[in-house]
Formats: sequence, C-alpha cells, structure tokens
Amino acid sequence: MDLKSTFGMHTTPFTREIPTDALLALPTFEAARDGVFRALDKRMSAALIAHAGTGKTAVLRWIAARLPEARYRVHYVRCTSIGKRDMCREIARVCGVQPAGSFPALVHQLQARFDASVSEDGLRPVLLLDDAHDLRPDVLAVLRVLTNFQMDSRLVLSVVLAGQPSLGHLLGRDEHDAVARRIVHYASLRPLSRDETATYVDHRCSVAGARQCPFDTQALDALYEIGRGFLRSTDNLALEALETAARAKVQVVSAHHVAAARKVLFP
Repeated sequence: MDLKSTFGMHTTPFTREIPTDALLALPTFEAARDGVFRALDKRMSAALIAHAGTGKTAVLRWIAARLPEARYRVHYVRCTSIGKRDMCREIARVCGVQPAGSFPALVHQLQARFDASVSEDGLRPVLLLDDAHDLRPDVLAVLRVLTNFQMDSRLVLSVVLAGQPSLGHLLGRDEHDAVARRIVHYASLRPLSRDETATYVDHRCSVAGARQCPFDTQALDALYEIGRGFLRSTDNLALEALETAARAKVQVVSAHHVAAARKVLFP
C-alpha cells in the first residue's frame, strides 16, 4: 500500500504544494503578516527576517494572496547575488518592462511603470524581494533610488525585503542607513513550540485528507525534538516517517518510524 491509501489521504502531505488558504494561522505567522500589512497599508516598506526553514516564503505567499487585487499590484522576485543592473533587469522582467538599456534608463522605466500603476490604474505597486540576504550592497542601495519619487515627496512603491538574519546585519551597516530608514516595520519568525508543532502536523495531515492524525504522541514529540520546530525539517521528517510506516503496512506512525526517517535524512 502506498502512503495515501494507507492513511486515507487524497494528496501527499508535507510538501510545498499547499494552497495559501490552507496554511495554518499560528500566532507567529499572523504577527509577521499583520505587521507587514500595516506597513503596506501606509504605503511604506517592511522587512521579514527569519532563519531558513521557519516559513518565510510561506508568509510571503500568504501576504501576496491576501492583498486585495483591486488595490495592489504585487511583483515577486527571488534575489540572487547579482549586480545592480542585472537585478533591475530581473525586476523589470516581472513588472512587464522591457529589460534593456543602460542602468539609469532601466531605473527610469521602472519608476515610470510604478508611477503609472498608481496614477493610471489606481493600483499600489508592491515589490516582494525573497532571499534578500543574498543582495549585494550596491543592489540594496538601488532600492532607495527606486522608491524615491518627486524628490522623496510621494509614496508610490512599497518594498518587502524577506531574508535570513544576515539581512538584518546588512541593513544595520552605516552605509545602508538611508535604506533601513525607509523600512517602517521589521517582522520576524521563530521556530514552532512543541504544542505548535503537534498542531501543525495534525493540520497538514487534515489538509491532505486524513480523518485523524496518524502520528502518536511519542512520534509528535520525536518530530519536535529532531526538527526543533523548523517547518522545513519537520515537513521532511514527517513525510519520510509516513512513508516508512506505509512500507511497514501500519497505520500509526511511531517514534521508531521518525527515528528511522532521521537516519535516512541525516545519515
């Protein structure tokens, strides 16, 4: 029997393929999301700083899905360590701007597109920059230029920088003070607690179609002890443990199955 038929699921759980409306609304996620929402409502910028595997990109997806399409135009860019001209080209590509010409010309075209979004379409442009800890210092400085309209007298473009803690260190450098001051809210995420981990695992199994959580109490404790509340680690462990139990043709996942999953994932 395969995993889905063993546990009565209609889809494979613990993968990244989960609709935003099925994401679990835990306090740590809601606090981060609501803080960013408040900044965007004021037409300002925010930062989401969190360790890898704590749900940063999931929260970004949640934010993008919840911003009303009648008021906002959202653009998403996954950052890499590239120069300022190439980054502007990437932003231009997702914004529907021809990514050609000199760096000053690209900046001008992007500002014109953002301005037109507000003045002509009535939509506030929001730029979500994921993995922003990979931004080079010269690229980070470009954000100050992109958000400067009419000698800094108009609020047009909102930027959400999302990245690992090194992003906070980058923004804390003296040379980036002008960029950091444009960020009115710094949100953060933490690993889940033991109880939150159990709630999360139960929720993911329910979303996949299970009538009850197939993990016993000891298995849930093992998932927390090994995964330490990090979503990515918990997802990988839980899925491998389910597959281990399915191969053994049992319908309850024990701590033994989680330990076996750990050996596979962390040899």
